Amino acid sequence: MTATAEPQSALVEESAPTTRCRILAAAERFFREIGYQKTTVADIAKTLRMSPANVYRFFESKKAIHEAVIKRLMDDTEQRVAQAAAAPDRTAAARTAGGVTVMHQACVERCEANPRLHEMVEAAITESWDVCRAHVDQIGSVLRELVQAGVAAGEFDVADPSTAAACIHTAVIR
Repeated sequence: MTATAEPQSALVEESAPTTRCRILAAAERFFREIGYQKTTVADIAKTLRMSPANVYRFFESKKAIHEAVIKRLMDDTEQRVAQAAAAPDRTAAARTAGGVTVMHQACVERCEANPRLHEMVEAAITESWDVCRAHVDQIGSVLRELVQAGVAAGEFDVADPSTAAACIHTAVIR
């Protein structure tokens, strides 16, 4: 009897990432179209032809779905910033400016193309969701590394690179 139970649980585990991705894609589509506050788990489930209870097997709450969608957006921004910061043929100052420009472009793109999705990002940042804190920490880390590289290369004259990076980050957030 356990031989039959093991393959079934393996099937659930194998389908879990695909189902999670489908749930996130449907949720993101609804968030873009009608907004995250108006979207219900029932809406997402209905689109995927599953029950709301099944959605809750993959996400513990509606907020967990919100955070997962936000994480996807923020991961994209983080990757773009990391690419700009890693440009080997540019100075630390140019890489810092490139990172700031990329953050700005990502925000403008999101605002213009998906204003309802951007509302959710604003709420997440205002309410300090865990995923946002992690994003802020990641971007802060990249900026800190850039400032430290600039100090090491003699481009920046700052006493405390961490404070300088925090000031850059604070200026950019607004």
